[in-house]
Amino acid sequence: MLYQTADEWRSATRRRVLFFAMSGLGKTHVSSMLRDSGDWFHYSIDYRIGTRYMGEYIADNAKAHAMKVPFLRKLLLSDSIYIGSNITFDNLAPVSAYLGKPGDPERGGLAYDEYTRRQGQFRTAEIHALMDTAYFIERAERLYGYPHFVCDTGGSICEWVDPDDPHDPLMTELAQHTLMVWIKGDAAHTAELIRRFDRAPKPMSYQPEFLNRVWHQYLNENNMKEGDVDPDAFIRWTYAQALAHRQPRYEKMAARWGITISADDVARVRTAADFDTLIADTLTTR
Repeated sequence: MLYQTADEWRSATRRRVLFFAMSGLGKTHVSSMLRDSGDWFHYSIDYRIGTRYMGEYIADNAKAHAMKVPFLRKLLLSDSIYIGSNITFDNLAPVSAYLGKPGDPERGGLAYDEYTRRQGQFRTAEIHALMDTAYFIERAERLYGYPHFVCDTGGSICEWVDPDDPHDPLMTELAQHTLMVWIKGDAAHTAELIRRFDRAPKPMSYQPEFLNRVWHQYLNENNMKEGDVDPDAFIRWTYAQALAHRQPRYEKMAARWGITISADDVARVRTAADFDTLIADTLTTR
């Protein structure tokens, strides 16, 4: 690990951490708090994906829909209007909207082949964005003078690594430059995440093997064809399975490359000093 002991962490003039966890457990909350403290650069993987690696896909998809409207089509073809996405750290809806959900097109679903094509684009984009971490560490200090750096990853980071491989290229690269920190939720957190997702299901990205298995399982169990699937019903059904699928992967990642802190402890962090103490205490008891 980048910092082996509490003393190494406390004495470091440049602290660099990376959070990984399911969405909703505090990654962006604590990252934003550190950024607002003034000494931390906040590198959002999802923001980087949406602006650097998938921005053109997202804009082109919006243009394709606009081209179906004669009034907008005429303006687009004459370069009279511009269509783009307004992605921010707090609004990543354009990325989710592009990823979409598979199923009945009348209920907003995508054909499964198109859905998996976009999933593949996201996988490539996320890996590239994660591999940009070292560049942004250097850039944050060189351009802006930030001594400390936090990488706020998406929940799907565990889908693209092999946690059983000590030489996994992505994890090896990230661990060379950051302290890997898993924010772990308990059963109560899991239940709340499921309730929250059930109220407002949103697109996610999945490992291809996992997605293919659950898709065909869903079709078989419900005696459905692709066009019969309610997109929201499918992703609700898939979400709880995804949590169970990801939990052991996160755990192995933390055991091999990093440390674990609880979501409850993260929720109690109010200042950068609180965060420094939490990491130091965790390194002491690791």
